[in-house]
Amino acid sequence: MEKERFTMLLLDPGEIFFEDFSVQIKLERSTDSKQNQWLDGRLKLCSKSLVFVSKDINQPLIKIQLKDTNIAEKCNSNDGQTGSNDILLVYCKQYIEMLKGNVLAPYKFVHEPTNFLFSFNYAKVDDCLPQMSQLLRAATLPTAEQNSMIMAIVHSRQSRFSFDTSWLEDLYEQVVFEVQANKVLPLVINPGRILLTTCRIYFQPYNNMDQYPVLKINLKDIKNVIKRRFLLRQVGLEIQWTRQSDNKDEYFFLSMKNQEDRDALYTNLLSQSALKIETIHQNHMTMQWQNGSLSNYDYLLYVNSLADRTFHDLTQYPVMPWVLQNYSSHTLDLNDPNVYRDLSKPIGALEPKRLERLKTRYSEMSEPKFLYGSHYSAPGFVLFYLVRKYPHYMLCLQNGRFDHPDRMFNSVADVWKNVLVNMSDFKELIPEFYDTASNGDFLINNFGIDFGFRHDGTKIADVYLPPWAENPSNFVHKLRNALESDWVSKNLNHWIDLIFGYKQKGEEAIKANNVFFHLCYEGAIDLDTIKDVNDRHGLEVQIMEFGQIPKQIFKLPHPKRLIAINFIRSETCFSIQQTSLSENKKMPIIELNNSITFQSHKEAVSAVIIIADGMQDENLVSVGRDGVLKIYSLKTGKLTRSIALSSVPLCSCAYYQTLSNANVLVVGSYDNSLIFYDIEFGKIFDIVYGHEDAISCLAYSKINNIIISSSWDCTTKIWRTSAPDKKIKLVERFVAELHHDSQVTCMNISRDETLLISGTEDGEVFLWKLDDSYSLQFSVKQHTSKINAITFESESKNIISCASNKLLSVIDVQTSTQTYLRTLEEEPICLAWISSYLLIGDSNGDLLIWDPQSAAFISKFQCHQGPLISLTVSLDNKKVITGGQDKKVIVWDCIKN
Repeated sequence: MEKERFTMLLLDPGEIFFEDFSVQIKLERSTDSKQNQWLDGRLKLCSKSLVFVSKDINQPLIKIQLKDTNIAEKCNSNDGQTGSNDILLVYCKQYIEMLKGNVLAPYKFVHEPTNFLFSFNYAKVDDCLPQMSQLLRAATLPTAEQNSMIMAIVHSRQSRFSFDTSWLEDLYEQVVFEVQANKVLPLVINPGRILLTTCRIYFQPYNNMDQYPVLKINLKDIKNVIKRRFLLRQVGLEIQWTRQSDNKDEYFFLSMKNQEDRDALYTNLLSQSALKIETIHQNHMTMQWQNGSLSNYDYLLYVNSLADRTFHDLTQYPVMPWVLQNYSSHTLDLNDPNVYRDLSKPIGALEPKRLERLKTRYSEMSEPKFLYGSHYSAPGFVLFYLVRKYPHYMLCLQNGRFDHPDRMFNSVADVWKNVLVNMSDFKELIPEFYDTASNGDFLINNFGIDFGFRHDGTKIADVYLPPWAENPSNFVHKLRNALESDWVSKNLNHWIDLIFGYKQKGEEAIKANNVFFHLCYEGAIDLDTIKDVNDRHGLEVQIMEFGQIPKQIFKLPHPKRLIAINFIRSETCFSIQQTSLSENKKMPIIELNNSITFQSHKEAVSAVIIIADGMQDENLVSVGRDGVLKIYSLKTGKLTRSIALSSVPLCSCAYYQTLSNANVLVVGSYDNSLIFYDIEFGKIFDIVYGHEDAISCLAYSKINNIIISSSWDCTTKIWRTSAPDKKIKLVERFVAELHHDSQVTCMNISRDETLLISGTEDGEVFLWKLDDSYSLQFSVKQHTSKINAITFESESKNIISCASNKLLSVIDVQTSTQTYLRTLEEEPICLAWISSYLLIGDSNGDLLIWDPQSAAFISKFQCHQGPLISLTVSLDNKKVITGGQDKKVIVWDCIKN
């Protein structure tokens, strides 16, 4: 019962509990005519206070702050009521009573000089008095110097201890690393020792406050290890692990003495073979979110985590946006854009009149200037929202008091109004507003705490909700539905730009009216370089109370979401796993069965396409480096035509049908020519020498009725098509020329045939408009090596490219920002779509199937001996055709599970 009543939240934030003693206590006040009786309990020795916990749960806990203590000395008792004459006398000017009647309420400050007598049952006064005297001396110093002396005492105690190896689970596990560390919870720091072995990581606290004498985590149960900032320094480490007893995720947050210790533990931990970390790449998660596989809520939690925001540190608590602005109507229509807040503006810029006043003040400031003198996230703001759920946190942070009743979180509508008009209130929300698992319990006064009365006589109880909310659970569910709505999905990228992205600092922040006090930005000041402890402490307090800007994650505009998903309660983002080919144990979504193999070319197959328009059945066409064009019937499975078109290698092929229903193949050659072949009459009817170097790729746009050719001469050219019976001069065929900085190696047309992309030898991607202007929309250096293949996704909102350095990349068309990058095991060479899945042929002859929605590889097939150079898919998505360096053309039947 004692341990349940006493928690470290009854101490000052960050105060350290050392040890406790079984004692009896008696109070002697100067105003008392009758002395109190001796009471049994335990005395807690802490870094800034003494706390007595009575065995009688109706008696209050007594906290004696060392700064209010004048005397602590050994004396003798002659009343004969205790079993010991070994008495500790503590004289203080005032003391605090907490949890009287075991009721959570504001602390009672007793402003009366008092003698406390402590009689030790099993220990002696001399067992605690020397350390208490040290702490009393520290309490006479200014706060910064007091903290410094306390940490010296802590490190002195810690240096005398080493981990008790009798706690090891396995006699055969080997010790790898040992270091001093603090277990961190909100407002609580508990020192101890970390021991890393080949099988487990252990934490042994120096006191008996933790649930277990030693925390043991199996390395095989660890899912993630993340470096964190703590108190503005790179000394934190957060470990996510699965508790096997109930299969729930736990988090263990540590802080070290310095960055060197933290990095050493991190490095040693990751080097253990028993550790199997789930690697979740940033662009993988962005891709999943963009394609609708990840909810807005989970993605925001993930981005918060990337930016060093964690639930274990109130100074860096996850931040969420206000998404609604309607808190007064009786109904809420989430299809109405007018109910939503403008996510492209920070909170402080939403109300024009207030913004003008802030900008006027800004213009009159000397450097460094700031628009907002308050922040959108700070410990006080977090507890402002959570005071009903975690009242003990607020009492800890505010020295045993709750806020004034009129300043508490009483009404959602009032808070929204305040953040719009108040000159010093710019706070955003916290995840609890969107966490449907909690059912809005933070809005209810479940503890029945007496928070007092407002100025109008209203008693503080539950939070007043908008009229459209039936109850707290309904309120949170509607907010979550709003967060996952189409409107928010389309605009959430703007808010991410402000909080975590390129509008967070610098010129873009000034343009976006998003400028905060300079000390709240990461890296604004290096505290380790400030030697004066008082100056350093002053800066720490200032930054802690003001709030911290998250670590900047994105340096370019964040891409928009492409697909909105219906709101379904999901687990947190940390439970999402990246599927690897080696770990995929499920039934593959697509299977390929080899139905026909043609070994007909004498050299490598350069390109394969399927033609169907005007033909009796689908026909397969291949061209090879042997200069030969071949046509096969997919119906009979036989080769129907073989034509030697050139004495030099052929590299590409395209097909079109004329208005007179003539079927024409256009073939690109290494001799710089485009060869036009009439399929029906089996003859070449035109050769156009349109480039100054080899043709690398061809495409046909039916809507625009144009042939597009790209070449190693660094150009892409647009040509009008022609019928076999019409000779047209070269100058009449030519339409436009698109210039590049190096050889063009690949290109692709969007499905609606309005856009063209091209990739080059030096890794650059070009996006062009397919209209009369053929204008360049953007170019971006996406790779550091040759781009082998490039394609649009179905709605042309993303560009997917692969390069010779084994990278698969995704670019957002609107912002030209890379949203995904993955290094493959082998060099990817060619790309094709089958339904919504991307096929990737690689240098090992494998065909990989990638799901863009989940950004995961779902299947892998061995198709060729040597590189798979070209592939295409039948119109009904039932056949996949591959061509390889092994001279084979293979037809695969596609089976969907």
